[in-house]
Amino acid sequence: EPAAMSRESHCTVIFVRYPEKGAVKSRLAPFLDAGFIVALYESFVLDLLTLLAGSGHPFRIAFTPAEREKEVFERFGLHEGFPQCGTDLGERMKNAFRSCFFEGFTSVVLIGSDIPDLPPEILAEAFAALDDHDAVIGPALDGGYYLIGFRQESFLPEAFEGIAWGTGEVFAQTMGALARAAGSVRVLDRRRDVDTPEDLRDLIRRNRGTPFARSRTMACLASGAAPGALETAPRRGA
Repeated sequence: EPAAMSRESHCTVIFVRYPEKGAVKSRLAPFLDAGFIVALYESFVLDLLTLLAGSGHPFRIAFTPAEREKEVFERFGLHEGFPQCGTDLGERMKNAFRSCFFEGFTSVVLIGSDIPDLPPEILAEAFAALDDHDAVIGPALDGGYYLIGFRQESFLPEAFEGIAWGTGEVFAQTMGALARAAGSVRVLDRRRDVDTPEDLRDLIRRNRGTPFARSRTMACLASGAAPGALETAPRRGA
């Protein structure tokens, strides 16, 4: 067994929902046009796929709903992927890891599609962390997480069981499950995913003058459909 794993042993999975009106970014629906939300979500996914394509190792798209496979692959120009499978988010993530380990990958990192400006260094850091940790996790500002990863031999399905998905307790409960399984966990920097108008304003603010300023997402946000609505959307605490 070679000391250093080849990069082909690493795989990133991105969880994606087929972009159609009313099915994506529901918390923006009261403030932005439904067609614009679809275009924005599509931009998020395309920017993340560009990041993954440049990462130097394989990636898979785990999509839902399963019956939109053809449209998902056509929309995103892909062919490497599989449908999400399971009754809740935890089961779907657990099964995505198992699919990739079954393919023969030895380190797998799963990300969502809510942080379109995820820096490439974060992915590199996550895979490096798996060289000497059982798991890696990236906490999100809202109490969830934006990234989770395991090595095949240290995969802990318990991390996805008994979690109150969609609440601010997800990260804390997942860390509890990982601690009970006695795994060593590397915690990455906390990041803000994009679900609300306030999150979108922050995304724009934090990317002025960055390489991401030239992304599809930022072009979409500058297209004129968003700025006015974002300005009038309520701010937290207002």
